[in-house]
Amino acid sequence: MARRAEFQGEQFEKGLGIRREVLGGAYVDKSVDAATDVTAPLQKLVTEWCWGEIWSRPGLDRRTRSFLNLAMLTALNRPHEIKLHVRGALNNGVTREEIGEVVLQAAIYCGVPAALDTLRVVTETYAQIDAEAQSR
Repeated sequence: MARRAEFQGEQFEKGLGIRREVLGGAYVDKSVDAATDVTAPLQKLVTEWCWGEIWSRPGLDRRTRSFLNLAMLTALNRPHEIKLHVRGALNNGVTREEIGEVVLQAAIYCGVPAALDTLRVVTETYAQIDAEAQSR
């Protein structure tokens, strides 16, 4: 993978490693490789600060961070990110049953419509994951 010049440095590499572990290498590499002059600054920011700084902090483990992300993304009604973070949560050891509990908890505090949208995305993501597993 030929990487853009601005995608270098210790913090970027640290974040890239964590991001790959949580979200999967194929997804992350596709995002980074597809960066343009317009999108590269945000890719750099997200990789260095979100993943390299925040996700690497010792105060919370990755499972807990995944629980929080799913709840916050439900509150924000961000289906694309929910789909991505459902996969990440599973990679971090969160079970499907626990994800269901997060959605129920969010339904009370964020609203039923947000939880219904999230549950729709979760169900679609599970179906994609199961189909991918069967095709291997």
